Amino acid sequence: MSHTLCFETICVENRQLKNLSYHEARLNKTRQELWGYPDHWNLSELIEIPDSVENDSYKCRLAYNEKIDNIKWEPYTRRTIRKIQRVYHETIDYSFKYEDRAELNTLFAQRNDADEILIIKKGLVTDSLYCNVAFSEGGQWYTPSTPLLPGTQRAFLLDKGLIQEADIFEKNLSKYRWIKLFNAMVSWENAPVLEVELIG
Repeated sequence: MSHTLCFETICVENRQLKNLSYHEARLNKTRQELWGYPDHWNLSELIEIPDSVENDSYKCRLAYNEKIDNIKWEPYTRRTIRKIQRVYHETIDYSFKYEDRAELNTLFAQRNDADEILIIKKGLVTDSLYCNVAFSEGGQWYTPSTPLLPGTQRAFLLDKGLIQEADIFEKNLSKYRWIKLFNAMVSWENAPVLEVELIG
């Protein structure tokens, strides 16, 4: 399948673009690996925050391939997550942040009465629909070493030493107490935390 566009979702707070260097690194890596474009984009030069963006939390969504296709701005409202449903796909591939999320949306439709999904691939935990995840054991937080998409917030937290990578097998989930869901829009401090036993 041809994926014509990829995108970055960048958090904007107090009219400041957050973790921009991580988004820039992923975007430039994507353009090089998917399409062979060697030029390096400096996002701080390419993105101009419009006057309509206020001091609240906003989402900047930048779609691109060879060039920037579009940039959209919208106020951000946090989702409420009370229950998670595990779903399964043995071959799903979302190693780049494709605009085409049809496979992921099909999995999300299997959530029953849950608010979120936890995607299992070949017995290993990957991600939720929109978030990377981490699990607590003995005071340490571990994030799967097998994410579908290594997120920018995940990279930031790994660099800061707040989380560690580990192979997390579905069969071993019960050894963890908590699950935390985070992404570019949801900082570690504001990330939802649920008991692992609430994963259906």
